[in-house]
Amino acid sequence: MSALKTFFKDTIIYGIAAVLPRVINFLLLPVHTDALPANEYAQNTDFYIWAGLCAVLLTFGMETAFFRFYNKVEKKDALISTAFFSMLIGVATFLTILIVFFDSFLPIFDFENNPIRLKLFIGIMALDTLAMIPFAFLRASHKPIKYALIKLINVGVILVINLLFLKFIPEFIAQGKSLPELINNNYTVIPIVEYIFVANLLGSTVSFLFLIPYLLRFKFQFDFVLLKQLLAYSWPIAVAGLAYVINENLDKFLIKRMIGDTEMGVYAACYKLAIFMNLYIMAFRLGAEPFFFNNADKKNAKSTYSKIMNYFVIIGSFVFVGIVVYIDVLKELFIHNNEYWGAIKIVPVVLLAYLFLGIYYNLSIWYKLTDKTRYGMYFSIVGAIITIVLNVWLLNSIGIMAAAWATLIAYSSMAFISYIVGKKHYPVSYNLKKMAIYLIVSIIICAISFLKFRGNLIVSTVFVILFGVIIYLNERKELRLIIKK
Repeated sequence: MSALKTFFKDTIIYGIAAVLPRVINFLLLPVHTDALPANEYAQNTDFYIWAGLCAVLLTFGMETAFFRFYNKVEKKDALISTAFFSMLIGVATFLTILIVFFDSFLPIFDFENNPIRLKLFIGIMALDTLAMIPFAFLRASHKPIKYALIKLINVGVILVINLLFLKFIPEFIAQGKSLPELINNNYTVIPIVEYIFVANLLGSTVSFLFLIPYLLRFKFQFDFVLLKQLLAYSWPIAVAGLAYVINENLDKFLIKRMIGDTEMGVYAACYKLAIFMNLYIMAFRLGAEPFFFNNADKKNAKSTYSKIMNYFVIIGSFVFVGIVVYIDVLKELFIHNNEYWGAIKIVPVVLLAYLFLGIYYNLSIWYKLTDKTRYGMYFSIVGAIITIVLNVWLLNSIGIMAAAWATLIAYSSMAFISYIVGKKHYPVSYNLKKMAIYLIVSIIICAISFLKFRGNLIVSTVFVILFGVIIYLNERKELRLIIKK
């Protein structure tokens, strides 16, 4: 039980550190949607679609490989320097290609009218890639406070710049207030949406500067044999990552090109209301991945994994219910511009999709611990195929709801297939009956609330309390044991 307590503690700390940037980005949603019309907000979304794709290609699954080998190799210096310099070589290659063929990449990324956007993109990708291994070292060596501190500084930089350039300066200009000559002369040189990316670049720069001391403490020991082992482990994860980018972003990419910029902007803004579930999953992964590897050799490992899955589903189901029943409150709180409200119907479906994605991440431990990472690649490819087929087939006929349903079907299929295959290679006795009950009850509550009692805060609150009581009555014994330990 103490292992579980350690897991929850690390998850909370890492969750705060890694989730907070997403939270701040979400809290900036009203700032962005107030400052930008839907078609310009689509440009912001498109930028980060390409960023997600390039991040997978540049990191090449090395983070998970680093965790896998951290407790296996004795020479930590060799592992850290080998992993970091492999990232450095990749970044150097990336920079060379994009700088030499800069003009050719502008239309590929749809940045023809904004060459500065491609420069910002290159800088963000390079810095975030180089920061990956130092951040992974802090996590693997159980330094959550230092990890969190650097992440929080990054958040602060991004927040200040966004508020300054997308809210306060435009308000001052609209009110006719005087501003420093430097700002007056240069503020309108670039489109306002570009300041979102400027904030990201400066935040990444500050983070990397704080990470440099951790890199300098290790001796340079590049090990080609170790690099081959890392790459052999990581390349299926990289392919799976590419498939995940397709699952997560193809809907927005296709909506923009098959329906229009405005529809894509509206969809992307409402999609962000599902961020609470995404943040929960992200916090879980940050704590879970190193925890799973560190506890793999313990006798009760599988029992611990089963309990973690159980708690994950319980909390995830409660988050699902809480967001759906208060969806209109959240909509008005975070999206002031009613131009964006037309896509609110996608949120319950996307939330459930993310919950299944979290279940899939839990299940993925079997192929990571058995070094069968190619299965993760296979499952992700299946999900990507489902996403592609359903979006291309249905987007023009039923609109943006096709994208939401495609996401749910893809992620739930991945979870189901992973469970079936995992039983043969690394069987874990999950309490399927209990988890299924929580899922079904949460889906029923959400459906009734959204379709019949939407906007009724009294009924919504009753639903949340009812589900909370159900959870407590079923789990109170386990909860007391964890707290006592």
